[in-house]
Amino acid sequence: MNILVLYAHPVETSFNAGLHWMIVERLTAAGHTVDDCDLYAEAFDPRMTRDERLNYHNQRGAADAAAPYVERLLRADALVLSYPVWNYGFPAILKGFFDRVFLPGVSFKLVDGKAQPSLHNIRKVAAVTTYGGSRFRAMLMGDPPRKLINRMLRATVKPGAPVSYLAHYAMNLSTDQTRKAFTTKVAACMDAF
Repeated sequence: MNILVLYAHPVETSFNAGLHWMIVERLTAAGHTVDDCDLYAEAFDPRMTRDERLNYHNQRGAADAAAPYVERLLRADALVLSYPVWNYGFPAILKGFFDRVFLPGVSFKLVDGKAQPSLHNIRKVAAVTTYGGSRFRAMLMGDPPRKLINRMLRATVKPGAPVSYLAHYAMNLSTDQTRKAFTTKVAACMDAF
């Protein structure tokens, strides 16, 4: 498959960075074509401009700043997201990617004022993430990132596409053993992807 890996972490020495490189390595070794989109390294601008908002529902052209990212998303057969959860949400750069790239005509169509998901080229999704706090604390807050992946993104891609959500909770209390166990789990998922 052609897999778009969306990575969102600014520190190259972080645990997330290690997971990211392992994801790319494992998917490549399994024979997939990997489009590795490191949002920070590519200096992706998450801010929607005034003009983008005013023309949000209009057809975009090749001159649009998000056009290269739209093309990459539409070329993909699968999507793997690798990011930390900060303040019970996506990093701003990843949230901005959704805002600026998952556009009408790309991830959904408006029919009689209602959104109809249309990102059906994506046949498989996996999210690999870390939380500073515990699963219990995330649940108390409603765990928005998990819901966005398992509900919104699942509803946007090809109907019936498998969606995996791999989360290492309580990173603030993690140990070598918990990080190794999570890395092993992610490696197995990528090997079977």
